[in-house]
Amino acid sequence: MMNSINPILVQRFRGDVLESFHRGVVCIVNAKKEVVFSLGDIKQICYPRSALKFIQVLPLLEDGGMEHFGFTMEEVAIMCGSHNGQLEHIKVVESILSKIGLNQDSLRCGAQYPTLTEDKNNLIKSDSKPQQIHNNCSGKHAGFLAYCVFKGLETSDYIDSNHPLQLRIKELTAEIHELPIEELMTGLDGCSAPIFSLPVYNQALAYTKLSNPESFFEGKRLHAVKTMVEAVTTYPFMIAGTNRYCTDLMELSKGSLLAKTGADGVYSIGFIGNNLGCCIKVDDGLMGPQYAIAQEIISKTDLLSPEDCDKLNHYLEEPIKNWNKIITGQIVVNTEVFNNCEDVFKALVH
Repeated sequence: MMNSINPILVQRFRGDVLESFHRGVVCIVNAKKEVVFSLGDIKQICYPRSALKFIQVLPLLEDGGMEHFGFTMEEVAIMCGSHNGQLEHIKVVESILSKIGLNQDSLRCGAQYPTLTEDKNNLIKSDSKPQQIHNNCSGKHAGFLAYCVFKGLETSDYIDSNHPLQLRIKELTAEIHELPIEELMTGLDGCSAPIFSLPVYNQALAYTKLSNPESFFEGKRLHAVKTMVEAVTTYPFMIAGTNRYCTDLMELSKGSLLAKTGADGVYSIGFIGNNLGCCIKVDDGLMGPQYAIAQEIISKTDLLSPEDCDKLNHYLEEPIKNWNKIITGQIVVNTEVFNNCEDVFKALVH
């Protein structure tokens, strides 16, 4: 529930007229758990959706499942991803399932067409239907199944909110986000797995911890977080894929950013080496504006070279085209709310 009207962060113009806009929240938290930058109501509660995947994989890594099955870093990365369903992604998910002695029939994420038009059309041309392994969350679900096989748990109901795995994930989510577990409301994500409601501030705090694990964790959890971070920053293609902001941003940042989108307008960033975490939530849930906001923040830092930043700056101002491919307007970040922020961001991120 919002306690205030959040600022307009992204605008959509038709010609010179503001036709629609997107309000939202931005919160950046440092290693002292202090808010160092914010816009809007940072206590606003929402679901992190797929931005929680970096945490949902941790039970498997903490308990030694990676070593037990001989999973590669690339396989761990796709367990954290929202992939396009490209051939490279499918092969890695199939490898995970093969190592645990299961196949895609055990997945419970639901059938979904691949993200890219070319891959979708190839399925249609071959008279094939989308399968569960094409689902953008199939890697996460393969990781869930791996945990169940490793621990001798039932696999048929692994997405049930009362399954031991999901209860473990909920407990871990509460701990890392520093919230009483009873405050976490459980919903169902798009892939039918449980997802937990969290204030924007606490989501930013969690990414501060993930990007600076030595200051917050120890023992098996420290090892698990460091393994996850290494996997996703080494294999960012597994996190999303071709023409996806998460992949492009992490590839260009060369290990300095931990970045993950979530459905309904969520974007979370961990600034590795800068002890900062950021959470963005677009109120209306439209997918796209959160990338513009993230890129506005990134562009005001010195994390990327000007040349690399230019490769992503099309997210800041995107043309709107009609069916005749005629430009009818623009989607742009509301620069007024980010005025005078460049010195702030450069001081925080170096």
